[in-house]
Amino acid sequence: MTPVYRENTLLWTVWFTYGAFYFCRTNISAAVPGLKESVDAGGLGLSPTQIGYILAATKIAYATGQLINGQFSEQMAPRKLLAIGMLGTALLNVLFGFGTALFFLIFIWACNGYSQSLGWTPCVRILANWFPVARRGKVIGFVGTGYQVTAVATFVISGQAATQLGWRGALWVPAGIMVVAAVVMLLFLEERPANRTGSNGGNYNDVVVSNRPVNDPKNSFRDNFLLTISNPSLWLLGISLGLLNACRYGFLDWGLTHLKEVQDTGVGKAALKYAVLPLGAIAGSYVSGWATDRYFGSRRAPVTCILLIALALLSLAYDPVARSSVPATMVLLVLIGFCIYGPQVLLVGTAPADLARRGTSAAAAGFVNCMGYLGAAGGDYFTGRTLEQYGWERATFLWASWAVAAAVAAGLLWNATASDQRVSES
Repeated sequence: MTPVYRENTLLWTVWFTYGAFYFCRTNISAAVPGLKESVDAGGLGLSPTQIGYILAATKIAYATGQLINGQFSEQMAPRKLLAIGMLGTALLNVLFGFGTALFFLIFIWACNGYSQSLGWTPCVRILANWFPVARRGKVIGFVGTGYQVTAVATFVISGQAATQLGWRGALWVPAGIMVVAAVVMLLFLEERPANRTGSNGGNYNDVVVSNRPVNDPKNSFRDNFLLTISNPSLWLLGISLGLLNACRYGFLDWGLTHLKEVQDTGVGKAALKYAVLPLGAIAGSYVSGWATDRYFGSRRAPVTCILLIALALLSLAYDPVARSSVPATMVLLVLIGFCIYGPQVLLVGTAPADLARRGTSAAAAGFVNCMGYLGAAGGDYFTGRTLEQYGWERATFLWASWAVAAAVAAGLLWNATASDQRVSES
């Protein structure tokens, strides 16, 4: 087996492995309409505020897991962590489908959030084992498209499962897919390349190690933590990402329910329409990074602000458009996906690495991502409360206001860029 073939096999395996986690995360969107329906109609009769508690719980647990599991990923075998996360999230989805009591559902979905947090950091460690720094940005960008593709599949599969089997089907069918994905991961995933000759004729492991980022050996865990939380740029990135995620999960967690209700259609048909959103997200993820380098000298804030303002305008248009035209709604959802994930990719990964202090890039990304998911949790709660008291129009206005606030926070870093030292480290 040639080195290129093994690399490609590894890359596609990681692409599929991390993407598979979304089968048991995004599927909640297709279950929300059933959770809202009355008991007589086969639902649980939960209020939007109660559903908001459930959705927020998983974000808080996920944020906590990002901080904790990043450390575990450096100590434990990645395949073991991934297997625990994948099989754990599948089991929790099954248990959620059997639930009826609100506090049980909150607890189970919070546990699911923690299990979901076992996905990303082991994958990053594996990619670091295989690919030198010069190729790693493109490689991680490619892997990042995996969860957009599986998000499309999840909307379709969970939506159809909910139509055929009731809201519980949206949990149980993706859980089965996740078990299969875990088996595929265990069969094909290699944590690190075996000793072999690299493309330059030397030992492959030596090639990888020599191109890894240089961390400051003087930095202890305490030093890294203090350097991170005392960096004002990271707080602004975290605030911006948290506000963006509040808007983002408004669309991801509640948007399918909105479409079902305002267009008076079934869950399956609404899910098919909503599945176009991740298609725009794929394009946004690629174009945003390219634009920052091509037109703004690797400054991330200008592109982030432009797309966030566009997202706010699209959010304001979303509710009236959804009520009047199906084709226009689908076009709008593609644009919304583009404007959500363009800045999201910059805020969650690229900008923290740029603005981190020496030797703290990983800690910076974890800190910003933690703040991002705390913002998502707050967004789910306030979306549920607003929807219950004022309806969909006011809820979408709230999403738009969060996008504007995120743009303001990012705009305070308009001229910020990585120093030469940071660029050389990354």
